[in-house]
Amino acid sequence: MLNRRRFLTHSCGLGVAAATASTTALTLGLTRSVAASTTDGYKALVCILLAGGNDSYNMLLPYDHDQYDEYEKIRSDLALDYGSLLPLSKLSSEGRSYALHSGMEAVRQIYEAGDLAFVANVGTMIEPVDAKSIRAKTAKLPIGLFSHSDQIAQWQSAISYHRSSSYGWGGRMADLLDPNPATGLSMNISLAGTNLFQTGAKVSPFTITNRGDGANTVWSFPEFRSNGINLHDVIRDLLGVEEENMLRREYSRRLKGAMDNRDKFVNAIRSTPEFVTEFSDNNFSTTLKQIARVIGARRVLGQGRQTFFVQYGGWDHHFNVVGYQESMLPILSNGLGEFRSALQELGEFDNVVTFTISDFGRTLTSNGQGSDHGWGGHHLVMGSAVNGGSMYGTYPELSGSSPLDVGRGIYIPTTSVEQYFAELALWLGVAPSDLDEVLPAVRNFYSPESRDAPLGFLV
Repeated sequence: MLNRRRFLTHSCGLGVAAATASTTALTLGLTRSVAASTTDGYKALVCILLAGGNDSYNMLLPYDHDQYDEYEKIRSDLALDYGSLLPLSKLSSEGRSYALHSGMEAVRQIYEAGDLAFVANVGTMIEPVDAKSIRAKTAKLPIGLFSHSDQIAQWQSAISYHRSSSYGWGGRMADLLDPNPATGLSMNISLAGTNLFQTGAKVSPFTITNRGDGANTVWSFPEFRSNGINLHDVIRDLLGVEEENMLRREYSRRLKGAMDNRDKFVNAIRSTPEFVTEFSDNNFSTTLKQIARVIGARRVLGQGRQTFFVQYGGWDHHFNVVGYQESMLPILSNGLGEFRSALQELGEFDNVVTFTISDFGRTLTSNGQGSDHGWGGHHLVMGSAVNGGSMYGTYPELSGSSPLDVGRGIYIPTTSVEQYFAELALWLGVAPSDLDEVLPAVRNFYSPESRDAPLGFLV
């Protein structure tokens, strides 16, 4: 038989009851005390992590014959056939033309409609560097430059000079902006579990799944599953009794708050009407559909700002990069097209910006079977608020003697993650005077006092 003391003891024994630690309640998004924001309207950022390091030189590549010839020569067995490419109609600011992988027709159409832009050659940096200073070992370089764990942490924290960051730039934004303290529900919603990007000092991500109504169950006991007792009601009864032990009392308080948030979330998401848009039957599209459902419920939830975190993994292609991308890039492209259509149904496409991040770019040269860990890579940003049909940053001139090449076709980034993220943070509502708090190294690449946008890809 399961009684109140056994429930609380069992919970504590599993290590989830520490009053000052990350608990089930925090995982379910119980926000701490946050100052009210005066931010008006609704805006949301959707961050898509292409985990593993996407080979973006086979996603977005030169279409001018001279640059394509260089691309083909450098990439050798990794080069895509020129006749298979999807050309983009608009030239870059340098007058160059580019094309997409053949599996990205949906992205091409969104780009041509002016709702998608590319940001070229982005990477983690501490300060601007060049190949000469790197070879002389005088350059300040990101910690663990080609390490998956270090680089994906730095893309989420926007801190490249040490490994001890506990907070991400999305979490730091939420600490400043969260306009929902009365709701108790975090503005940061993750469909990839707890993550550094959305973790702040005051706000933790509310984690959901892409199944059913999304909200994770707070607890599960075999006894309840076997005899049909309503777990939800039993736990509420147990938590309704005042506990003398301080640790258990705090755990009960947090768990009750998490359950309240879960109930509120489930009731809200059920209010979103079914979409006319048909989503593909894969994990990525299903995840984006769930995000669209949450956005559709944002008025019921009382939320004015939200961030979403998605992980689409499997991009570490040291082997058969061409074959793997043949199946994976269409999933990315079609999912984005479906998501755009659903947001347009909701009338929310004007208010949502979707963007990609990845561990790093890849080597331009082949290892004989695939590509290895690189540095700068290309990313996409989608939304009605995007100055689309354009490329931002600088797409490198491809050459075996490029001044950006530090070996094996590893190109130094020409745009920092700080510039990329500053544009997104300012659009979401971060004040220029607070940009240093969100992006501690931003002044090495962009002045928050500038009248110019960091890159210009957002209206």
